[in-house]
Amino acid sequence: MTTASLHAKHLKLTLGRTVVFDDTELQLAAGWRVGLVGPNGVGKSTLLRVFADLQRVDEGKVVRMPADATVGYLPQEPDRSDHETVLEFLGRRTGVAEASAELDAATAALAGGEPGSDDRYSTALDRWLHLGGADLDTRIGPVWDELGLTPRLLDQAMATLSGGEAARVGLAALLLARFDVFLLDEPTNDLDLDGLARLERWVLDRQGAVAIVSHDRAFLRRTVTHVAELDEFTHRITVTGGGWDAYLAEREVAARHARERYEEYADKKATLAGRAQREREWATQGLSKAKRKPDDGDKHIKSFKVNQSEQLAGKAARTEKAMERLEVVEEPREAWQLRLTFGETARSGDVVVRLTHAVVRAGDFTLGPIELDIGAGERIAIVGHNGSGKSTLIDVILGRRPLDEGERWFGPGVVVGELEQRREQLADDDTVLDAFMRATGMTVPDARTLLAKFGIGANEVGRPTVSLSPGERTRAVLALLMANGTNCLVLDEPTNHLDLPAIEQLEIALDAFQGTVLLVTHDRDLLQHVRLTRTVRLEAGRIVEDRPAG
Repeated sequence: MTTASLHAKHLKLTLGRTVVFDDTELQLAAGWRVGLVGPNGVGKSTLLRVFADLQRVDEGKVVRMPADATVGYLPQEPDRSDHETVLEFLGRRTGVAEASAELDAATAALAGGEPGSDDRYSTALDRWLHLGGADLDTRIGPVWDELGLTPRLLDQAMATLSGGEAARVGLAALLLARFDVFLLDEPTNDLDLDGLARLERWVLDRQGAVAIVSHDRAFLRRTVTHVAELDEFTHRITVTGGGWDAYLAEREVAARHARERYEEYADKKATLAGRAQREREWATQGLSKAKRKPDDGDKHIKSFKVNQSEQLAGKAARTEKAMERLEVVEEPREAWQLRLTFGETARSGDVVVRLTHAVVRAGDFTLGPIELDIGAGERIAIVGHNGSGKSTLIDVILGRRPLDEGERWFGPGVVVGELEQRREQLADDDTVLDAFMRATGMTVPDARTLLAKFGIGANEVGRPTVSLSPGERTRAVLALLMANGTNCLVLDEPTNHLDLPAIEQLEIALDAFQGTVLLVTHDRDLLQHVRLTRTVRLEAGRIVEDRPAG
């Protein structure tokens, strides 16, 4: 059992004008499975990079115990390069490629008799063995079979893989890795239900520390032992033990108590302020009357009234002192929240799309023959394993993929609004503002205002769209769907890269939308919470189930 742990101590980091960490601390102890949560852009991925020694900080440090503990960081977006084969990808993601390169260099140094080369070689060999370099090739086969991947993929470039294949290859790299500590950034993205179940089993089997950034509530509920919330205002972390449901309950209680403490403080302060003001007014009025109207002619009575007024003034001063002694309780700050609605146009014709004996061939894969009618106002979940043909079916429905056989009929008046899986609607060299204005026809002020509502402010609108983070790009596309009216929403893995509050807003907006909805998702909570009328299940390019939802 590995006992390796990481401890981030007193981290401070400012990027430009943005404070990311401010005396931030987090421990990843052996046996802990920590879900790291917080709004998009708060610094969760940056924290993982700090733990992996890939991001420098202004102050603070990360302590590894033991010092030679191996740390594996799996970033949010899979690298899909034309210049890297799948086998090379596996070597890099498992750390074996880097360890092999160091072992080769250490061997050459040892052969050359360089000073200290014997220690360097010993360290390099231990690391290579520890990471599983000696048997990586033999371990690939069983994992490949388990995930239903074909051996020919190993020599293909990563860029040639389908989305489903890339997701399973990423999962394979995780299953093959032998790091002491794992840092996982959105590991559930694009995995089908079988892949999610396999990932859950793998996480639950870990004896070392695991840190997970994920939007998948069901996955977090089933896997994490602790939840670490990075606060966007204090830039510090609060850790809750006991798992996901314990975190949700404690967060609700903490929010209620914070509001109650502030309201109690505000009430006491207002009461004391009102009393002090009245006492000051009475004292001032009493003194003024005593000096201005000596109607009784008795100097003792006059003296008594003056003294009484001065006592009231003293009381007011003491009340003000009591107000100053109150322990100040800051009003709970409300986090920015996405407020999402989908722009709607007039209802389409009764039939949105009809596929008749539709067949598409792509290499070894065949979609079809497909018989499918989609009516106006239907809300359809399209489900199936990775590689079953869901994205190809969406391409056929939208006319992006020509048919090899059969017919496609698209209904009149259908206006499609799409959030596609790779978020490529806004992914070019134009600035975010220019691309958004071109896509919507909005003026500069209107475009800036709408983008700001989606958390894309003045610092982001002038950047090239390709520089947006996955979460920012997803929100920008959602802004497009709000700006441009639609009566047919096509959403492919819409929760990928969204934070948890944004997913809740997405569910609300989907519930309110009156048009047709085609939803492709593996998010189990989303499938449960969104109102659906029908489920279409694909396997190996064929529709094997088409039934009413529920």
